[in-house]
Amino acid sequence: MYPVTITRAAETHWQAVADDRIVGHGDLSHRTDGRLFVSIDVWQEAVFDRLATAMLADLPTPLHTLVGESDTDLRSRWERLGFTPVRREWEYVVPTDPRATGLDTVPVPAGTTVLPGAAADEGRLRTLDRAIRAEVDAAAGWRTMPAEVLPLPPGDTLGDPSKYAVAVRGGRYVGLVRVVPVRRRARIGLIAVRADQHRQGVGRALLAHALGSLHRNGTGSAWVELDESNAPAIALFEGAGARRTSGYLELERS
Repeated sequence: MYPVTITRAAETHWQAVADDRIVGHGDLSHRTDGRLFVSIDVWQEAVFDRLATAMLADLPTPLHTLVGESDTDLRSRWERLGFTPVRREWEYVVPTDPRATGLDTVPVPAGTTVLPGAAADEGRLRTLDRAIRAEVDAAAGWRTMPAEVLPLPPGDTLGDPSKYAVAVRGGRYVGLVRVVPVRRRARIGLIAVRADQHRQGVGRALLAHALGSLHRNGTGSAWVELDESNAPAIALFEGAGARRTSGYLELERS
């Protein structure tokens, strides 16, 4: 085997090179909640520890990584480097056809309307986003939520307003959902409701709107990541016919 040289090619990217060929790379992601996530992809297994050791020497702690629940080899590699499991998230696939979800038979809560992002007031939508995030931070915290990887300017957690829909109740913006189309499927990146509007059917109305819009546009299914401890969200999606397809462990090195 040729000698391996590890180089930090950019602020968030490392390369492992042997015989003038790239044999692996590592990447760093800055999450919107402040978490730092690392990932490594190698063509030669022996390179993993070399690349990981170089990255860890360059980076502050705590650090996080995601590992497929069935990938025991990769999990053991990270654990050898001091990473331990801190949470688990499930990936679900949910149909968009109302005949499969049953959401077309669920009435919208009285006095509630759902607006697409293009029709919503951007200032009020951003205010709602900040308010919901503050409520989550004061309760379970965003660290219990599936991590969002969004290349946003500092202080901006919303991104593109056109990817959102917002629930309006009694003149207030009380909930939102973000959907990112991806070819013939889509990702539901966030669905959240103000704390004083929980258990009022607002989340179900947002999900019905999002899935119905995707169905009308020819998208057959969507996927979503849910923390295993988020029982209300799991009940909402499983009630709409979602099926669990895979799971991930989040590991942390402190």
